[in-house]
Amino acid sequence: MELTVTTLAERPELQGALWAIKDLWPEFTLHDPVGWGYMARIVTELPEYVLVATDADGEVVARAFSVPFRLEGEDRGELPARGWDEVMLWAFSDLRHGRTPDTVSAIEVCVATKALGQGLSGRMLAEMRDNARRLGFSEVVAPVRPNAKHLEAGSPIHEYAFRTREADGLPHDPWLRVHVRAGGVIEAVAPASMTISGSLDQWRRWTGLPFDTDGPVEVPGALVPVHCEAARGYAVYVEPNVWVRHRL
Repeated sequence: MELTVTTLAERPELQGALWAIKDLWPEFTLHDPVGWGYMARIVTELPEYVLVATDADGEVVARAFSVPFRLEGEDRGELPARGWDEVMLWAFSDLRHGRTPDTVSAIEVCVATKALGQGLSGRMLAEMRDNARRLGFSEVVAPVRPNAKHLEAGSPIHEYAFRTREADGLPHDPWLRVHVRAGGVIEAVAPASMTISGSLDQWRRWTGLPFDTDGPVEVPGALVPVHCEAARGYAVYVEPNVWVRHRL
């Protein structure tokens, strides 16, 4: 596919079109409060870290979001256990307080349905790396949501993250495999990368499941079971991700 990739800062007129891409996130993940609070701000406040891909007809077929943040410093220094949520909180705190960032974190790569299966995810990851390098950074990190983990929600993430294929030694998970092929190194697990809580009625609306029994509930698309407290009227999902580090 013929592809043109630019930053949103270079083509601000594409802001509306990039949101029109249908993402593949499960419904319940769209209710993560950090995501609700900060995803739109990336587009408006950090457009040079937003990549937009258009095809030969000028239609937007992929997007990639990233954020700059300061990793080295007081109370930091290590990639956070709260992964995706924490890195966005750090990024916008740093922006507010004028701290100079030293690292870029990937946040999302999304490909239009009609363009799936053509290697665009890997291309956008490569473009994100190149953009970070162009902006003067020496590494990109990514709190990766392993896209096949939902097929075995009961498997421990610490085992799954480092599982490899016997044939070539690459990661078992397809999205982790893309990162490693691009030069990334799996560094750690972010055991509480995203936390979503809600009433039982909310979870029923999000999933179509009854949520009427105490204990773990396996939900389609969830990487681990959702913990249901039926007697108390709420349920909580704590999603693990996998930290991958890309030296540039």
